[in-house]
Amino acid sequence: MNHLKHLDWPFFEDRHRALASELDAWCATHLAHGAVDHEDVDASCKALVKALGAGGWLRHAVAAEGEAIDTRAICLLRETLARHDGLADFAFAMQGLGSGAISLMGTPAQREAYLPRVARGEALAAFALSEPEAGSDVAAMQCAAREDGDHYVLDGQKTWISNGGIADFYVVFARTGEAPGSRGISAFIVDAGLPGFEIAERIDVIAPHPLATLRFTNCRVPKSAMVGAPGEGFKVAMRTLDVFRTSVAAAALGFARRALEEGLTQSKERAMFGATLADLPLTQAKLADMACTVDSSALLVYRAAWERDQGRTITREAAMAKLMATEGAQRVIDAAVQLHGGRGVRRGEIVESLYREIRALRIYEGASEVQQLIIGRDLLKNG
Repeated sequence: MNHLKHLDWPFFEDRHRALASELDAWCATHLAHGAVDHEDVDASCKALVKALGAGGWLRHAVAAEGEAIDTRAICLLRETLARHDGLADFAFAMQGLGSGAISLMGTPAQREAYLPRVARGEALAAFALSEPEAGSDVAAMQCAAREDGDHYVLDGQKTWISNGGIADFYVVFARTGEAPGSRGISAFIVDAGLPGFEIAERIDVIAPHPLATLRFTNCRVPKSAMVGAPGEGFKVAMRTLDVFRTSVAAAALGFARRALEEGLTQSKERAMFGATLADLPLTQAKLADMACTVDSSALLVYRAAWERDQGRTITREAAMAKLMATEGAQRVIDAAVQLHGGRGVRRGEIVESLYREIRALRIYEGASEVQQLIIGRDLLKNG
């Protein structure tokens, strides 16, 4: 199966095709199944970030001065990494998401201080938006920052924070009170180790990723650490998520593409009733459904990425891509597990790890139900 065939689509330029092909070759050497030890998740993430930085891949996760982030490049990179290794995709994505606010709206001093280190894999980044009572509903945020001379003082909690506990810095969103609801939130760069900042809890989930709850108690950050203007935090967050929400769909696409490949291999090799599993009409129908889901998801993903790279607003398109790619990948991976029978639920099998990896993508950066609301409201507003 040619997993790079879609690079011929008109969404891409030659530089995108070269980028995806080069990364695929790099992954085949550095991320072969079993080559990356995931037992110590923190150490694995740090090692992956270092390797991705040394390979030059992380420079695509940040934007140079005066340049826009290339959405198609990020999506191709995430799809390729996810197809090879879920934790490698996570490591790449968090470097981009964690530093995205600085790429998009940071001052020259902030960009100089953080982005080169992120691109080299020398500093791990994190994006701290969610709270125990404020996930999809950002307006319910309780974490607050009060002005005190040349500083802001942060108090409150953040939770479900990727790279929590291992990041070198966090972009933290807190209520500063310029206006009610989402209009009174600001963004701050908070370095790990600041007095009053602690990791309250490490969170263990079904796919091994570093996650944590953060606690701020009279944590003083200089005013120069604010990203954007006071009260612009919601805008900072949404602009950042706009870039990376489509890439979540691309990661799901990478998982689904690998599941289809594994399902095809299993079907051709598995002896069944004097023939192979592939000879059964039910198997052929299942494979057909899987292939249709993969291609339809890919079309939505790269339509959204292409439109954003043309400078267009992609609220509806990004939501469609994330909804369909993540939900579709869940179905494709489930079908691949079924084709593997008992082997499919054995720890260490590729389809078993894909099954654990995909579930969170239907929740983070906007759950599927939130994407449905976004699409529905946009349809009612704009037709």
